[in-house]
Amino acid sequence: MSTPQVSVVIPVYNEEQTLPLLFARLYPALDKLGVAYEIIFINDGSRDRSAGLLRRQYEERPDVTRVVLFNGNFGQHMAIMAGFENVRGSRIITLDADLQNPPEEIGNLLAAMDAGHDYVGSIRRQRQDSAFRRYASRAMNWMRERITKIHMTDQGCMLRAYDRAIVDAITSSREINTFIPALAYNYAANPTEIMVAHEERAAGESKYSLYSLLRLNFDLVTGFSIMPLQVFSLIGMTVAVLSVLSYIVVIIERWVHADSLSAGLLALWDRDILQFFLTGLVLFGLGLLGEYIGRIYQQVRSRPRFLIQAILEKPDTSGARLER
Repeated sequence: MSTPQVSVVIPVYNEEQTLPLLFARLYPALDKLGVAYEIIFINDGSRDRSAGLLRRQYEERPDVTRVVLFNGNFGQHMAIMAGFENVRGSRIITLDADLQNPPEEIGNLLAAMDAGHDYVGSIRRQRQDSAFRRYASRAMNWMRERITKIHMTDQGCMLRAYDRAIVDAITSSREINTFIPALAYNYAANPTEIMVAHEERAAGESKYSLYSLLRLNFDLVTGFSIMPLQVFSLIGMTVAVLSVLSYIVVIIERWVHADSLSAGLLALWDRDILQFFLTGLVLFGLGLLGEYIGRIYQQVRSRPRFLIQAILEKPDTSGARLER
C-alpha cells in the first residue's frame, strides 16, 4: 500500500442495507480526487451482515481498504477513535455509513484544508431530519456553546476533516468519555466550517434515540466545563436566601392572620410546595455531582476503551504509519 494522503474513517453498525450503496459512491468519489487514499471501516459489533460485506469489499479493493473488527459494541465515538489510532494519511476525514452526508462532499473539505485550515467542520444544508430533531439540535447547540465556549454550528454532522497533528493529539488524550469534534476544536489552531449537502437515509433508521442524544450532550457539557456545578452552587445560594425570606413571610402571615383557618392552610400549602421544590433541587444537584464523580471513576479504572477482534489490511511495507 502506497503512502496515503487522505484517510477516510467510517464507523459501521448494522448498515448492511446501505453499505453496497456506500461502496458504489465512495470509491468513485475518492478516485476522482486524484490523491492517494485509504478507507478504514470500523465494524462496531454489528449484528447483521455488515462484517461480511466489509470483508468482501476488502477482498475486492485491498489496496485502499482496511477493516477494523470490534468484538462488541463500543459506540460510534470509540469506533472513530480506533480508526484514528490506525490511520496512515496526513489528512483524516470522518464519514457516516448511512449516506446522509454525500461522499462527493469530501473534496470540498480537502479544499478548505488546502486554504490553511487544520480542522474543517460542516453544516448540513437543508437538513433532512424531522422538525423535532432540528429544533432540539439547535437548542442543544445553543446551550453547549454558552457553557463550553465551543463554537460548532452543527455538532451532529459527522462529515469533518482533521489534520494529522490534531488526530494524534486526540488519540494521546486517553479520555474514556469524549466528544471528538469538540476535542478537535480545542486543539485546532485555525478551524473553520463549510456548508455541505444532506440527504435522507438511504435505508434503515437512526441509531440515536432521544435518550442517546441527551446523554451525548450531557457528556459533552460535563466533559468540557465545570460551569454546571458553578451554576448549581449559585442557584443553591439563591434558593437558600429566598427560602429564609419565604419563611419570614409565612411567620408574619400567620401572626397577622392567626384567626384565619384558610390563611393558615394556604401558608401550609405554600410551605409544602417550597419543600418539594427544594427536594427536587437537591436531588438534581446530587445527580450532577454524581455525573462528574462517575467520569473520574471511569477514568481512574483505566480499562480498555475498546477491544479489537481483527484488522483486515495488507502489510504496510512503505513505512507509511507515522510515528506518534
